[in-house]
Order: sequence, then C-alpha cells, then structure tokens
Amino acid sequence: MAFLGVDIGTSSSKGVLVDASGAVRATAVREHAVSRPRPGHAEMDAEVWWQEFRGITRELLTGGVRVEAVGVSGMGPCVCLADTAGRPLRPAVLYGVDTRAVAQIARLDAELGREAVLDRCGSVLSTQAVGPKVAWVAEHEPEVFAAARRLLMPASLLAHRLTGAYVLDHHSASQSVPFYDARAQDWYRPWVDAVWPHAELPELRWPGEQAGTVTAGAAAATGLRPGTPVITGTIDAWTEAVSVDATHPGDLMLMYGTTMFLVATVTGQLRVPELWSTVGAFPGTRSLAGGMATSGAVTEWLRGLFGSPGRAALLAEAADSGVGARGLAMLPYLAGERTPIADPDARGVIAGLTVEHTRGDLYRAALEATAHGVRHNVEAMRQAGAGIRRVVAVGGGTQGELWTRIVSDVTGLPQDIPTITVGAAYGAARLAAGLSGDADTVTWNPVRERRMPDPEAGAVYDRLHRLYRDLYPATRDTVHALAGFRREAEGGPGPAPGRAGGVIG
Repeated sequence: MAFLGVDIGTSSSKGVLVDASGAVRATAVREHAVSRPRPGHAEMDAEVWWQEFRGITRELLTGGVRVEAVGVSGMGPCVCLADTAGRPLRPAVLYGVDTRAVAQIARLDAELGREAVLDRCGSVLSTQAVGPKVAWVAEHEPEVFAAARRLLMPASLLAHRLTGAYVLDHHSASQSVPFYDARAQDWYRPWVDAVWPHAELPELRWPGEQAGTVTAGAAAATGLRPGTPVITGTIDAWTEAVSVDATHPGDLMLMYGTTMFLVATVTGQLRVPELWSTVGAFPGTRSLAGGMATSGAVTEWLRGLFGSPGRAALLAEAADSGVGARGLAMLPYLAGERTPIADPDARGVIAGLTVEHTRGDLYRAALEATAHGVRHNVEAMRQAGAGIRRVVAVGGGTQGELWTRIVSDVTGLPQDIPTITVGAAYGAARLAAGLSGDADTVTWNPVRERRMPDPEAGAVYDRLHRLYRDLYPATRDTVHALAGFRREAEGGPGPAPGRAGGVIG
C-alpha cells in the first residue's frame, strides 16, 4: 500500500511515495524555470505541471506498486486562465513574486474600497491577490480574457486532468482576493462580476476532500489505476504545514525554500493589512500567513555569481564569517517584497561592503537577511494577535545546521525539525492517506531535533536587527527610483503608482 504526493513548486516538481506508516519509499524530482519576460513578471507554462506530473508518476510506479490515493499540491495563488475544457490560454501568472498588477490594485482599491476588501476577504489587495492579475489580463490581453472561463492553480489543474472535476479548495480560494468571502466561506459574486463577469468558478472543497477518481484517459497517461481517489489539494505552504503536523492553534510553520513562507494557525480570523488572513487547510481552522519574495533564491543567485561552487563549501565559509557577516547588512528584496512591507518596487541592498569582504561574508549576510525578514514577519504576526507557541521548520533549507541556527538566533525562537523535510509533496501524500481507513497519519513524521537559540548571538542580532529595519526606509526612495529607471530603460511603464499594501515600521 502506498500513497502518492506530488507538489508543483517554483523551481521544481517533486513526488513521493509514502507507505501507511509514513515512511518515504521513493522520490522523484523534475526541475523547471520561471519565465520573467519583463521586469515584475513571473510566469510558467501550465502544461509543464501536467507533463512533469506524468513523468514523476511513471518514474515512481515502477515495480508494480499499488497507489491507494493521490495527493496534489502546488505554489500559489496562481492565475492560470483556461477555457471551458480546462485548456490554459496563456502562461500562468505566479503568486506574489509577480508584481505586474500594481495599477490594477490601485484601481480596485478605489472601486471596491480597501477597508471593505479587508473586512470581507481578510486580506487587502496585494501582489499576492488573484483579482488584480485577472484585471491585468483583461486590460492588456483582451482576446485572452474574452475566451477565459475558468481559474486553475497547480493543484486544481492536476485534479482536473486526473479526474475531470473542476474544483478548488477553500484555502486557495481565500487567497483569491477579492473573489472569496472569508466570512461566508464562499465565492462573492458581486466582486467576481466587477472583475471577471463571465467567469465559471470552481466548486469549493476542503484540501483533503476527494476531488474525484482517476479517469481511464488519465490512467493511460500516468500509469495510475483507473478509479484511484484524488484529493482536491491546496497551496504548497499549507501542505508543507500538514507534512509536519503544524496545523494547531499556536503553531508556526517556517518553509525554507526558494521563497520563505510563514503560516501561523490562529483561533479566529485576524484582519491585518500587512499579512494574509486566510482560512486554514481544514474546516474550522484559520491562518495568518506571511511570505518573503526571495530567500533561497538569494543564496542561489550568489552561488551563480561565485561560479556555482558546492553549497557545503559556501556554508562552511559563511560559518567562519561569524555573527554579523563582518559588518555586512543585506536587504533580501531582490524580487520586491511581499509581507509585511508589501512593496513590489523594493530592491536588494548590501550595506557596509568593503574590498576586504569575501564570498563567505556575502553568503552569511544573505542567510542573516532572510532571518531578519522572518523576524520582521513574526513581529507583525504577534502585533496582529497571533500567539506563537511552537515553530516547525520545513523545506530544503533545513538540510544542514547553519541557516536554521541563524534564524533561531535572530528570532529567539526554538525550531522543531522533523524527521522528514521533503515538504509539500509529503503533506499531499498525508492528506491523500486521510482518504484511507488503513493509514494512521497521527504517528507520521516525528520531530528529529530542536534548534535552540544562542542568547549570546541573539544579543548581537538584536542590535543588528534595528539596523536591518532602518535600512529599508533609508533606501526606499532611491531603490524605487532605480526600479522605475529600469522599467523605462527596458520599455516598460514608469514608477509604480503607489505601494501595494501597508508597512510596519
């Protein structure tokens, strides 16, 4: 007996086969790239999601393994506009790393009312929101918009291809601002009609609920058995939280990946413009979430500049650099920033650089920058009323000790590191196992170790965090002007018309 979980991420698709005890029996990965055709644009061909799912499934099903249920997951919220048959009409517009729709955010804020959107949806319009990106397509690609009938995201596209069902989970819908009423937990048709009047919206289900079963055609394409149950699935950060059982009030999941994502499970809906308030992965749960536009993307960018040396060598050099990276401070806003500053025109900054600094210092500064970004988000969550009692670290960045140790030292928070950190694909498999009465997922994935903060290092980081927080407002006008200059030089529009959200401190 096995359960299949597949997650479509920003830089790769990952699949796992998990047995009834929660042990991972096989894994498969397919790497892919984000298309950035213009500054602020981040897209992906959605057909890649299905192609990679098929390849992963066929690789994992060698040896006659019997899959009892299929779990699906993916990055989001994404905007894949499709026709009535579910065929994508253009590349999918990705989540908050795509910042093209700032003008549409400003217009919809004026038309719908920023406070009204916050009150009904739980979040303000931002670069993370679905509605402004649909409005951007309507304005810039009217022929595509006229043909667009359906909204798909990675998990829902896979569910549709596998079962024929057109469904979306409540959590993903709650990030589809302003289309979803978080209080009523249903689509809010007046605001859908204000943006996309001819939309055919998907049926809403919870992530672990069954979307349908594998059709004969999908079975031929993937090697799965016809009739195999498929869950509805959800956005990867929430399946990451499921993968480590960080879904109880007081839990905070930190996802170390290409981007850094934080999901706090809270007891009620908290409405705060600097963060994303959503429904949770399970009925009756609520989340307060934050996301950095880059984290692992910054370290990989540096690694490429350095000639792609081994990660172990860079981490060793960064460890030797020591607390404070020998006087370097970095803002990790290389793709704008999501929460809590919500500024698509924020840019990366390195302060304190001298000819004496080494690549190890720069790599250390990047790791510390993401840790300061985590602390900024945690402080915003606590100010909003989230009680954080337990932190669980997940994702590829948990491999090795240095990065998680720096985050604990900067934030002062212990972190539980589970036995299995493969992430969202494992969480999708865990949700799929919930469809079977023969799998006890309560015992899955115990904690392997706890990373404790070092008070001595923490005292130094307290001083450095104040400098980190001062650096953004001190450089904001300059980097905004430079962002506008780049757009003009590359034939795009001038400076963004206002910020896409609020800012804390």
